[in-house]
Parts: sequence; C-alpha cells; structure tokens
Amino acid sequence: MNTNTDMSREKLGSDLRIVIADAEELLRATAGQMGEKAVVARERIQESLRIAKDKLARAEEVMVDRTKAAARATDDYVHDHPWGAVGIAGAVGLVIGMLISRR
Repeated sequence: MNTNTDMSREKLGSDLRIVIADAEELLRATAGQMGEKAVVARERIQESLRIAKDKLARAEEVMVDRTKAAARATDDYVHDHPWGAVGIAGAVGLVIGMLISRR
C-alpha cells in the first residue's frame, strides 16, 4: 500500500509540473495582451504558480527526507541485527521462490 501511495505522489508531482509548465507557457503566449483584466489575471496566475512551485519543492524535500530516514533506520537495524536481517531476507526469498514456482 505504501508503494501505491508513493507512486500516486510521484504521479501527482509529475502532473503538477506539467500544469505549471503549461500555465507558464500560456502566460508567455498572452504577454502581449495589456488589458487591465488581463494584467490582473496574469499577476494572480503568476502568484499562484509561484505558490504551487514552492509547495511542490517543499513536498519533494519532505519525501527525500523521509526516504533518507527510512534508509538510515533500515541500515541501523541491519547493523544492530545482522542475523535477523539475513533471516528476513531468506524468508522473503523463500516466499518469492514459492510464488514463482507455482506458475
């Protein structure tokens, strides 16, 4: 389930980057329109894009930090309990082998 959540977050981040790029392209394309409403709309969109970029950057930092913390915790566990880690790896390998042999 955690993997599905991670994949969903990655997809969401990717989609958000695409939307931001499209919005920036739209702003560049409409740069020549100088009506008052267009100027106000462009400013609001630029501010919204800046906020979205900041939030995306912070979310990426949090994900990187969590991934590093999980890697550190795993590394610490393996160093503190090497035979337990070997046992777990062996059990996982046995289960995978059994599942593959059934096909």
